[in-house]
Amino acid sequence: MGPEHAPAWLPPFNTALIVVSGVFLVLGLLFIRRKDVARHHASMLAATAFASLFLVVYVARYVLYMPKHFEGDGPLRVFYYAVLGSHMVLAVLQMPLVLAVLWLALRGRFDRHRRWARIAAPIWLYVVVTGWLVYAMLYMR
Repeated sequence: MGPEHAPAWLPPFNTALIVVSGVFLVLGLLFIRRKDVARHHASMLAATAFASLFLVVYVARYVLYMPKHFEGDGPLRVFYYAVLGSHMVLAVLQMPLVLAVLWLALRGRFDRHRRWARIAAPIWLYVVVTGWLVYAMLYMR
């Protein structure tokens, strides 16, 4: 691990990648509700691409720089670690789930795709929101 914290621009850039992923996720869900399959497809691929970029930048940042630690205490500290813990567990579980949903869609297995997407989408959205919340609690104090 590197000797210093990441440059000031890197954490917000990394967080922006996952937020953009979440925006495309929401757009994709709206498009499929309107039965606009082409835009749904494009939005979900964009959401996956931005989430993948987030993961690459996050891992690189973690390897190259010391992570920032939460400085709060008391109930706020408990809340932070509860959010962080749920975020991390669901982020790890979400990755293979999203890949499976994407694979099913690309293979034209839409009944199974729909069934699994109804599980994956809310988890993905939760991970996006809690990721932003973790960032805010670490850097916007």
